[in-house]
Amino acid sequence: MATTTMTKDTHDETVAEGIVLIDFWAAWCGPCRQFGPIFEKASETHTDVTFAKVDTDAEQELAADYGIRSIPTLVVYRDGIPIFGQPGALPGHALEDLITQVRALDMDDVRERYAEAKAQASAS
Repeated sequence: MATTTMTKDTHDETVAEGIVLIDFWAAWCGPCRQFGPIFEKASETHTDVTFAKVDTDAEQELAADYGIRSIPTLVVYRDGIPIFGQPGALPGHALEDLITQVRALDMDDVRERYAEAKAQASAS
């Protein structure tokens, strides 16, 4: 699967199911241009994973919703739950390792912990 462009309008539908990697980037960003081909290559290898790109210049509101302050930033979802977020360009082997770790997650445990964290946040 090639990468897809994510917008504020397509965000919720895109992250709802499966494994989703989101690359927040901008055309003027050198590290983003370095990470782009690594992200694209992974998207061709892992056809069961959604690889979404968010142009932070075009989608400023969506980038603000995520609190993006540095690009590139990679955010990972699985089954609608945010699992990982980190600024910086990852080397290919680190991205492959991350995908392996996300696949290996016990999602029943993740869902339980996520529900607990949301309950605590709403109680505060």
